[in-house]
Amino acid sequence: MRYNIWVMKRLILLIFLLIIFAGNCQASYNNNKFGIHLAQPNDDDLKSAAALVNSNGGQWGYVTLVIQENDRDRNRWQEIFDKMRELKLIPIIRIATNVDGDAWTRPKKDDADNWSNFLNSLNWVVKQRYIILFNEPNQSKEWGGIVDPYDYIETTKIYAEKIKAKNPDFFIMMAGLDAAAPSEMPYFEGESYFLKGIFEKISPSDFEKLFDGWASHSYPNPGFAGSPYATGRNSIRNYEWELELLKGFGINKNLPVYITETGWSANSVSRDTIANNYQIAFNNWLTDDRVKAVTPFVLNYQGEPFLGFSWRQYNSNDFYNQYDTVRSLDKVKGKPQISEKGRIDYQLPSHLLIDSDYSFTVKLSNFGQGIWDSDDNYYLRLNNLEGRIIFPKLQDIKPKETDEIEFYIKTNSQKGQRKIRINLVKDDKKIIEGKEWRVYLDPLPSLKLNLVLYLKRKADAKDYELQVFDEQEKLVYQKKNLEVKLGNSLVENIHNVIPENKYRVVILKPYYLPRQAIILFNNKDNTVSFKKLLPLDFNADGKFSLNDFSALMKNLRLLKMFLP
Repeated sequence: MRYNIWVMKRLILLIFLLIIFAGNCQASYNNNKFGIHLAQPNDDDLKSAAALVNSNGGQWGYVTLVIQENDRDRNRWQEIFDKMRELKLIPIIRIATNVDGDAWTRPKKDDADNWSNFLNSLNWVVKQRYIILFNEPNQSKEWGGIVDPYDYIETTKIYAEKIKAKNPDFFIMMAGLDAAAPSEMPYFEGESYFLKGIFEKISPSDFEKLFDGWASHSYPNPGFAGSPYATGRNSIRNYEWELELLKGFGINKNLPVYITETGWSANSVSRDTIANNYQIAFNNWLTDDRVKAVTPFVLNYQGEPFLGFSWRQYNSNDFYNQYDTVRSLDKVKGKPQISEKGRIDYQLPSHLLIDSDYSFTVKLSNFGQGIWDSDDNYYLRLNNLEGRIIFPKLQDIKPKETDEIEFYIKTNSQKGQRKIRINLVKDDKKIIEGKEWRVYLDPLPSLKLNLVLYLKRKADAKDYELQVFDEQEKLVYQKKNLEVKLGNSLVENIHNVIPENKYRVVILKPYYLPRQAIILFNNKDNTVSFKKLLPLDFNADGKFSLNDFSALMKNLRLLKMFLP
């Protein structure tokens, strides 16, 4: 008995560990941690960034971008975001002021409204809107010439609250700090002392409410030449030391880490060493579940003081070795949350026929963040209707776009009412629901034809053809070799028409001009009478012209066909 209990306990523990492990694996699978920092977003650099971070099986890598207060052009940044959406890149936005002399101006507290309004005016790429509030304020040049932790936290508190009030999807992070800065106030302050100053002004609980993640500048120091195996402060795992500092100040929240700056300088180590170091570093970062993204500094910088960090070669379109090294690393297809909003519009008939073919149009309007494309597992689904239903592939329906989709239905033989919806689905999950469509499937109706041939008393023959066209002039029904007796013909089981809709019914007979009539089909018995058919189409082209006389002269025997 004791042995069985021991085995059961071990089994429960094993199952528990497997669940945790599976959860961690799923979390890692859904996030592509690879990223890059851009100095200035342009099409070429964005494409190069996508080729780097989304290579080798990857999608939805990260890009860190800076927006300055004099660059709050909504149209420009919406175009950038839309390009990133197409390239499947997630933006991490660091907001900044402007340079005055050799220092960044201190942000004004009353500018928080302008920033929050601007940031909220954009249609973001994914649901989480990553925002970093300024940069390395423990350096005086980053905060108006004087280090001031009290002013920094007071200012960012206002900004964080204003921005979050606009939309709860904003994901706010404090500025990344310079871990290598010495304590030489008022120009520099060590990171630990700077944080101490912050927590003299804000409680740990308020800090946890303001900030959703931790932005880290985990540079391999000293001299941007440190070992990729080093740990702790001033290493590529500087964030670990920072998280321990936060715990010491009373922070219990597990803040996800975004390494928005890191990297080696070619002024200190060789390019080959840099490439090798990145391969080792990413293997370390990828195995740490606390790290959600790594965006090394910087993809393309063509001048001092950051030329040594640039991944793109000087005055060239080529890249240094680290680009190919990181591009070759295995990646995952990230699955970030995307806000899906839109509308599905359709005006469909309340009655259809069994065993019939139809084509209808549905209009899709995209108001959300996703690009609706079948290659990304977006598709339309119609429920609660037996038979064959074919929707075409969706192609590149972007936000603020509308597209009309023609789809095909072949009903089966089951009569009765159906309550149907057309839904937009992604990865087998409904994201946009259409309105309810109530439709009755009726039995097939009949059509009685009354015919008279000009000059002949009887219209009896077996060489008639019936054609039925809808209001868009599409041929929906056709019956050849139709037999007429005593001037009448009953066509049973008319397919493909919609009850209570108008149709053009055409009757054809060799050497006679076609006759037509407009009919409103009902779902039971229908009758149509045609005007006399005129024997004036001797060349069988469906119209009367001089060519018909030429055809008659060549074959006078045709006259016998039209005499009583």
